[in-house]
Amino acid sequence: MGYGFKRSHMLQGLLLLLALAAPAVAGPYWIHVGALAWYYAVLAASWALLAGYAGQFSFAHVAFAALGGYGSALLASRLGMPLVLVIPLTLLIAMVLGALMGALVLRLSGPYLALFTLAIAEIFRLMLVAEEDITRGSLGLQVPGLFGGGSDVPYYYLGLALVVLALMAMNGLLATRIGFFLRAIREDEGAAQASGVNTTLHKIIVFVATSAIASIAGIYYSHFVGILSPNMVILPEMGLVIAMAVIGGIESLPGAVVGAVVVYALSEILRDYGEWRFVLLGLALILVQRFAQNGLFPFIERYLDAPPVPPSAQPIGRESGKAGELPAKMEGEYANPS
Repeated sequence: MGYGFKRSHMLQGLLLLLALAAPAVAGPYWIHVGALAWYYAVLAASWALLAGYAGQFSFAHVAFAALGGYGSALLASRLGMPLVLVIPLTLLIAMVLGALMGALVLRLSGPYLALFTLAIAEIFRLMLVAEEDITRGSLGLQVPGLFGGGSDVPYYYLGLALVVLALMAMNGLLATRIGFFLRAIREDEGAAQASGVNTTLHKIIVFVATSAIASIAGIYYSHFVGILSPNMVILPEMGLVIAMAVIGGIESLPGAVVGAVVVYALSEILRDYGEWRFVLLGLALILVQRFAQNGLFPFIERYLDAPPVPPSAQPIGRESGKAGELPAKMEGEYANPS
């Protein structure tokens, strides 16, 4: 094995190959499920960056996805703007609002931050419901599709490409000094600030980055599904994203993606059980927190990357005998002392 190679990297490459090949063997229904799973994967991974790496536990993440979806739909349908202008303008709006929210929560942490962001998400949802003339409220806003032909395969590969690009961007961010400072803020914000870290700036940076990524996911979702409703911002949706990130690995971006795909696929498999599927999801979350607190994917990665036990660590035994037995020369002298 070359320098720096890990078996977990091989696992990630294998999973990517499986994702690329899946449409060739899956039916239309599961291709549709997979395309939707990529939406949740981008949300779960970006929320893992915000909460798992920066320690900012936000409930407003799905609100930025809805902002991206509604913004893209309204700019395209009401103003007649082309998609090449709609996407960057929607991203800019999301980044500005993300910076504003980051500035508002500078002195908040823990449950206070969670409640504040929950209030923001609920206010945004009520605005979507109330402004029926613009958003059509609970009736749903129609959104034009990106591809013709009625096949979900192009959306599947577009969603997969968004997941890969989002992971590359977030890993690139974490590889810089910004990523190091975000981890320092997560561990002890006061100590980080005392060490010279500009916690204000870096909190705003992570909120801007994750808000932009969530809005991209919302744009993809809106044009794929074709209709938007305020249900995008309800609390169970945010809870589902959090569960995906926690089960997969809240401190692992690929883990959050795997968690999103697995949880969403299982929720579809268990759909016949109705509300009981959410009970099973809750039980799975409890078990993961009990036996693999960092998530299932990091647990598997640690097992794969564990160094082999060196021969010198093996118990002393006969050259050709069982481990734990005394050497032949020592048996006569020490095994049965006279």
